[in-house]
Amino acid sequence: MTVLEEQFARELRRWRSRRRISQLDLAIRADTTQRHLSFLEQGRSQPGRAMVVRLAESLDLSLRERNELLLAAGYAPIYTESSLDAPELGPVREALERILDGHLPYPAVVVRPYGELVTANPAFDVLSEGAAPALLEPPVNVLRLALHPDGMARRVQNLAEWGRHITGSLRDQARQSPDPALEEFIAELAGYLPDIDPPAAHLGFAVPLRLRVREGELHLITTLTSFATAVDVTLSELRLEAFLPADETTATILRQRG
Repeated sequence: MTVLEEQFARELRRWRSRRRISQLDLAIRADTTQRHLSFLEQGRSQPGRAMVVRLAESLDLSLRERNELLLAAGYAPIYTESSLDAPELGPVREALERILDGHLPYPAVVVRPYGELVTANPAFDVLSEGAAPALLEPPVNVLRLALHPDGMARRVQNLAEWGRHITGSLRDQARQSPDPALEEFIAELAGYLPDIDPPAAHLGFAVPLRLRVREGELHLITTLTSFATAVDVTLSELRLEAFLPADETTATILRQRG
């Protein structure tokens, strides 16, 4: 067994175990045989480039993880990772700016993985006002800003409930794509949260953010948008989070502020 065969076999077994998929199920998804897949996991066969791609797709790996699996098999990555400032992503930047502007007077942000802020519309100030300057120094992390005691947390009326919605989503990501840095970040955020209160009444389809502002209390729900068909690593990892009013009082306050 070569070093590459051993490395690929180890990664393939790890991802299949992480996804809790049997050899037979993965073989069917990747259009191969269970025997061939068994040989790959034992390092007795070297996969072709197309097979690695099919396996990565069948395991529902991110584009970054697919590149890493290709490297483990001894192949060059096939998905580019452009700088967000690159000319080829110019149309994407323009589209995001139009979406952010079109969402006004409601706040909206574009983030990288784990909450790193890329850009936001002017209504973002409803979220950031009163936060400690250190939390607003680039690179801003909107999740840390949201839950840190010197950030939004002092104004969030349902911090225990809403904060656990955030950390729960991150834990789902960690189960899907293990990352020690993410586990450490989750532990940090969880440390900011108070003990859970009795569940508050909220809309049946979403946990609202109840945020105190000078005009009253906002009730906001969020939507997430991603580039599902992206073939560039950078683009595939961007998320647009838009905050929407959950009641007419919130909508009126935000319109007046805008």
